Amino acid sequence: MALAIPEGYRTVTPMFIFKDARKAIDFYRRAFGAVERFVMPGPGGKGVMHAEIAIGDSLMMMGEEHPQQPCRSAETTGGSPVNFYLYVANVDEAIATAVAAGATLTMPVDDMFWGDRVGTVRDPFGYSWSLASRTRELTPEEIQRGAEAALAQMAAK
Repeated sequence: MALAIPEGYRTVTPMFIFKDARKAIDFYRRAFGAVERFVMPGPGGKGVMHAEIAIGDSLMMMGEEHPQQPCRSAETTGGSPVNFYLYVANVDEAIATAVAAGATLTMPVDDMFWGDRVGTVRDPFGYSWSLASRTRELTPEEIQRGAEAALAQMAAK
């Protein structure tokens, strides 16, 4: 009997579309320590039809735009409505590494009311990444009080 989910995969696996997946793989390797698992060249050996990378214990699939397919890259559409939340050991170092690799800082690293220290970058391909390190464990009540205080502070501005 075949397994419903292949070994090493999770129930949900993100699938990215790029204009140039090879450039994206290289960027994610430099910025987030991604490991290339598999690359299938496109027709005639050009481009990338399908690839898989691992960032930490998470897998991501990717491919390139093709006129025959309806999927378009964030580059083509002018951005993505999706933000990837990536836990790292040291968010300050990870943000610096991502920026050095070519990401653009969109939110400086700061301590958040839910217990994470978070900063956000946009990669060169139009995707947004919030890098985070858990700094403290909080109860739901503590998080709720923190959210209320943060919202009140935002409203006062």
